[in-house]
Amino acid sequence: MKEGVLVTALLEPPQVVYRRYTAVMADTTIKVDPSTRDRLMVLARERGMTMRDLLTELAGATPTQEELRKRYEATKAYCETHFGVTLTDEEHDRAEQVWKDLEAGRPVDSL
Repeated sequence: MKEGVLVTALLEPPQVVYRRYTAVMADTTIKVDPSTRDRLMVLARERGMTMRDLLTELAGATPTQEELRKRYEATKAYCETHFGVTLTDEEHDRAEQVWKDLEAGRPVDSL
């Protein structure tokens, strides 16, 4: 007869594990309408993740206004340095208006 192997597992009480977890994670309730909640759940499931992970991913992938400003300045500097293109504030504003018109389905004059 084969001898059995004895395995001992040391389990910590749930409150100890939870206390350690909450020391690094803050829980926040976000109130949204049921259709938004359901959509977030579907999106999370389709990606094989939790809703918490989905929201973390979305927040990380969405730039702030300051990040967008820095990206614009870096792109503008790169174009000036590498392509000799200098974009004036008026040209920038015109290009922004063209994008808004395109998104709204309005006719666009050439730049």
